[in-house]
Amino acid sequence: MPRNAAIPQEYKHRLAGYTYWSRRTYSDSPQFAPVVLIGGALHRKEDWGRVEQGLLAHADVICPDLPGWGRADLLPPYLGPDVPAEAMVRILDDLDIDRVNVFAGSYGSSVGYRLAQTHPERIARMVLAGTMGVIPAESRPMMRAAVALAERGPREHFGPAAVDALMSPHPDIAAKAVVRRILAMRFGAADDADLAKFIANTNRLLSRDLIDPSIPPAVPTLFTTGEHDTLTPPDLCRELAFTCPESWYVEFARADHLIHLERPTQLVDLMNRFFSCEPLEDLSYATTVEDLRRIPAIV
Repeated sequence: MPRNAAIPQEYKHRLAGYTYWSRRTYSDSPQFAPVVLIGGALHRKEDWGRVEQGLLAHADVICPDLPGWGRADLLPPYLGPDVPAEAMVRILDDLDIDRVNVFAGSYGSSVGYRLAQTHPERIARMVLAGTMGVIPAESRPMMRAAVALAERGPREHFGPAAVDALMSPHPDIAAKAVVRRILAMRFGAADDADLAKFIANTNRLLSRDLIDPSIPPAVPTLFTTGEHDTLTPPDLCRELAFTCPESWYVEFARADHLIHLERPTQLVDLMNRFFSCEPLEDLSYATTVEDLRRIPAIV
């Protein structure tokens, strides 16, 4: 992907006693509203790599460390997505940005969904990947085991357990060996603060439904996941997509829960098309492309 030479600008924010951060990189030729990238439970604002670079050819990119992420303060597990959603609004106010496009993945998708419910006027369009309001029953034992290892050790077993919980054992996943190495290094380098956030964020998911679909988000939203996703299976992701009145569903071939690492070029292409309001046609990397506005909702 082309490299943007702009130096990211880092900003400090405060809300409700929490200190948190954002990183904004300016595009040389912005074509649509800035894109906000909200990642998973151990994601940091510096971790977006090729996805961030690919988007910069089309828009400014804002990568936050919201409360509970990265350098930000820990978010206690008894709090839901409202605090990080309001923290995201404060970032937009601090940076003097009216509307953004949002990409939110995995654990962060509940924050994107909540933001669209409470502040739809701040979002132009939204992509939710590996969307989870609650961890499916079949995934819970592995997540509990990873939390136990993060809490009590042995520390060297935590990384492999976390990777196994996130990745599918299916052999046909793009760049599978490379992605496993990246994750193993990331989890292996986690310090005490990282682990405390992982424990709190995962316990938040294990203890409640983080997405309340009773208030349909009035934002054009594309839901996506990998065809082999075992953490947030495609059928559950598609089912949640029907809670939005203006929604699309795209399923990635040769991917599981970690699309941004396994198929970053294709994910950037999908986001650029969607945020530009282009038709979602001829996606060679997708097994399923559906405009759910034309399909009766699931009863």
